[in-house]
Formats: sequence, structure tokens, C-alpha cells
Amino acid sequence: MPKSVPCFIIMPFSQTTDEHTENYWTEHYEYFLKPIIEEIPTLNALRSEPLRGDLIREIIKDLVFSPIVVADITDLNPNVFWELGIRQSFKHGTITIAEQGTRIPFDIGSKGTLFYYPKNHIKNQIFRRKLKTAILDCMSNPKRPDSQVLEIITGRGTVFQLFQREQTIRRVDALITECENNLFLNTTIYKIIEKNLSDPKNKKWTTAKFRTLALELLITNRYLDEDESFYEIATFAFYALENKNSAIDKWFTNDEHTENWFLKPLMKEKYTEAVKNLMKKLKKIKKKLEISF
Repeated sequence: MPKSVPCFIIMPFSQTTDEHTENYWTEHYEYFLKPIIEEIPTLNALRSEPLRGDLIREIIKDLVFSPIVVADITDLNPNVFWELGIRQSFKHGTITIAEQGTRIPFDIGSKGTLFYYPKNHIKNQIFRRKLKTAILDCMSNPKRPDSQVLEIITGRGTVFQLFQREQTIRRVDALITECENNLFLNTTIYKIIEKNLSDPKNKKWTTAKFRTLALELLITNRYLDEDESFYEIATFAFYALENKNSAIDKWFTNDEHTENWFLKPLMKEKYTEAVKNLMKKLKKIKKKLEISF
């Protein structure tokens, strides 16, 4: 049967201690780990070679795409932990091993590590069985969690969800700011109209526009988990703002008609009420988001 399933081995390339030389690690791979792994008929043990052209690129590809990875953390080699960190950020199916006597760092202490015994043939036979059992389990249950990093990134209450929450809070902040600016401009417009009515010979106007980008994103994507009445208020406010912006464009050329339009109860009172209600709801939503998780 052809060996079609890669099993990538993370291990040092060069000398890590006086005893563990570069030659030691080569032999450790060729005559110890590779034969154990390849006793499973479909597996092909792989180890990156330092003479490859683009070594880092190849290592990362192997780490991300290999269904099974065995990481030898003996001597706590920095490169090994760098590769292990990459692997655990993308995929489950990782087995950590080490020479007996290795002090496992606290960070990965909760992840079971299999120990091998270079000077104890009997205990090494137990290690061989355990390693093959662990590999077969990875093959049979590829989605079984063994990476705390990946679980934190993808599970409930995780980094991903926290990021989503922070992104939503920023969007709500933008909406609140947009509402505040629009209410200020709305007040300014009606003050100008009042002055124009009291002094028709010295009429003024504004070219400032209401902002609608954050509101348009809200009603288009509906990223807030709110009921339909909330989105009805938001939609009404959006179209009222767009209509008022169109009226502002005509104010200079048709001032009396524009001002009369602005003074209609729908535009003067209901719009203002809608924006104030929307802003009030948004502030409650923001408070709820900030105390979640």
C-alpha cells in the first residue's frame, strides 16, 4: 500500500546540547522516529531539510497542511516551539514527545507529552506503542481538540468572538457619533431657518451634509441582534437624512420652498424623535456589549 498520509516531525536541525549534536538528531529521526511512524502502513514521515531553497515557506506549509504532526520538545529548542506554535494555531492532530527528564514548560503542561527512554529498551517499547496509538487516534479523530490555542481562537467565548464584539462596539460608537453630529447639524439648520424667517433680507444657508455611512452599514448588514422595530427606526432615520441632504443641495436656489419643506412636522419632529430614540437604543446596546463575556 502506498504511503500517502504525511506525518510531519518538528525537531531540531542542529546541536542543542553537548550530547544532542546535529548528528544525534539526524540519527534520532532516521533510525528511531521515522521507523516507528512508518510502521503504520499509510504514513510517510517527513522532516524539513535545512538545504531546501525556501525553508521557512516549506516548513509553514508542512505545519499547516500535514494531518499529523509529532513535535519533539527535548531541550526546549526555540525553533521547535516556534513551529509548534504555528501548528497549534491552525490545526489539531499534534502529538508532543520528549526525552525522559525534559522539564515541560507550564504553557503546554496541560497537553499530554509522551516520553521516550534512549537508555531503557523496555520503556522505549512502551513509548513506541503509545506513539502509534496516539497517531492512529489522530487519524481516526482528526477533529478531536488537542490545541488550546485553536480552541481559544475558534470556540465560544474565544478570541474570535471577542474580536467580533470589539468590532461591533466600534461600529456602535461610530453610529452614536454619527447620530450626535446629525442632531447638532439638525439643530443648526432650524436655527438658520428661524433667523431667515425673522430677517428675510439677510438669509443664510448651510452646505453641510448629514452623515449616513454608519447608518447605511447597519441597515444593510443588520449586524446587531435587534428586533424589526429597531431596524424600522434606523431605516426611517436613514431615508429622512438622505432626503434632507437632497433638500440642502437645493437650499441656495430655492430657499423658501426648501425651508417650508424642512418645517413640515414629519421632517422637523418625527425625524428628530427617531434619531434620538435610535441613539438611546444604541447606547444601551453598547453598554450590554461592554459587560458581555
